[in-house]
Amino acid sequence: MPLFRVPESGLFRADNLAWVMAGLILFVVANVTAYSRRYLAGDRKQLSHHLWVLLLGSSVLCMVFADQLLVLLIAWTISNLLLIRLMIHKTEWIAARNAGLLALKNFGIGFILLGAGFWILAEDAGTASISEIISATDKQTTQVFTGLLLIAIATMTQSAVWPFHRWLNSSLNSPTPVSAIMHAGVINGGGFLLVRFSPLYASQPLLLHGIFVVGLITAVAGSFWKLIQTDIKRMLVCSTIGQMGFMLMQCGMGLFAPAFSHLVWHGIFKAYLFLNAGSVLKEKRIAITTRLSPLRIAVACCSGAIGALAFAVTSETDLSFDNTSCMMILLAFMATTQLAIGLLEKPVTIFRTAGTFLTGIGAGALYGFNLRLIETTLAPLHTPKPQPMDAIYFTGFAVIVLVWMAMILKLPTRLQSQSLWKRLYMEALNASQPHPSTVSATRTTYQS
Repeated sequence: MPLFRVPESGLFRADNLAWVMAGLILFVVANVTAYSRRYLAGDRKQLSHHLWVLLLGSSVLCMVFADQLLVLLIAWTISNLLLIRLMIHKTEWIAARNAGLLALKNFGIGFILLGAGFWILAEDAGTASISEIISATDKQTTQVFTGLLLIAIATMTQSAVWPFHRWLNSSLNSPTPVSAIMHAGVINGGGFLLVRFSPLYASQPLLLHGIFVVGLITAVAGSFWKLIQTDIKRMLVCSTIGQMGFMLMQCGMGLFAPAFSHLVWHGIFKAYLFLNAGSVLKEKRIAITTRLSPLRIAVACCSGAIGALAFAVTSETDLSFDNTSCMMILLAFMATTQLAIGLLEKPVTIFRTAGTFLTGIGAGALYGFNLRLIETTLAPLHTPKPQPMDAIYFTGFAVIVLVWMAMILKLPTRLQSQSLWKRLYMEALNASQPHPSTVSATRTTYQS
């Protein structure tokens, strides 16, 4: 079988995608290692923890530079096993051990699916070289479709999207540095794999639609779960699930460069949030209950429109609705409008309005420049262009906009007395809970 033959080409390949991912990995590993020296000071497993982190970083680097399917599969598997070892930390911790076993089952499913998908693609192309498969395979056959489908499902198990999210919800007892490297690095492996094989997915519109729908469900569910959490780490976990959903949606629309940009910046930001989670306990926060007046809404929407226009200009995104790239402009509008609402907590004045507009322009332009930079970086890889706009994409974004508007107008607060809302709230709360075997009722469990 071609997957296991001695490769004629090299085992590794350094391209722009691999170099950007390598930079992200090294940055996260360096910060996690520095943080761990203080966080695990006095822990008898500190030295072994540092060793596992360095080995994990090395295996992920091997994965992103791999140009042979077997090398990628082996590096993928080793990375997941090392992550599980870091999650458990101490084998005496029963809940942590159960969380590791749950993750092992999930990753085992992903390993089988990924291996089968790689084998099918290698058989069809007659080679196990990733670069050769991508450049030679442009036909829509049942064999290629099946291989890409299996790979897509495997990426979903890695990225903890619905319905494979339970292992991530149950990883809360991992040490904070492990959570940081998990959410900022390893979990992004699924998105990396989709971008790596993006030229093949471009010729499979049915698969792209499926990826988009799963991403939509995950984005809505994860974002809602985040809002009902009372624990900081659980909130961050649900946030990651929602963000992975948005990343999948972008891949499903053929927007692989924006998805990769999302992946990189989410990784950096989520690492910061986890490593800074302990500081939240010392913060004194005052709840702001400023009424969302029509004037605030109007000013925020104007700021959002200006920010979206700045994004469109700097990213050179077409304003037409013929393809899915227009959805990025809509996302920029929603993001800058949300930013403006946060800036307008105090009474609206001319100076505050001008400052909000300037902030919207700056945020939109910065995001546009960043996206343009990523697209230029990935241009040699021939990543696919946006997909034609159709009913599925339009309906999906209509759902996102409606949910966003409901949150902006604080509709859940107005509906909280309704029995249907209470039932929905409890269903969401239960769905976002970790597995019972991964929860410890007493702190003494972790004193060994």
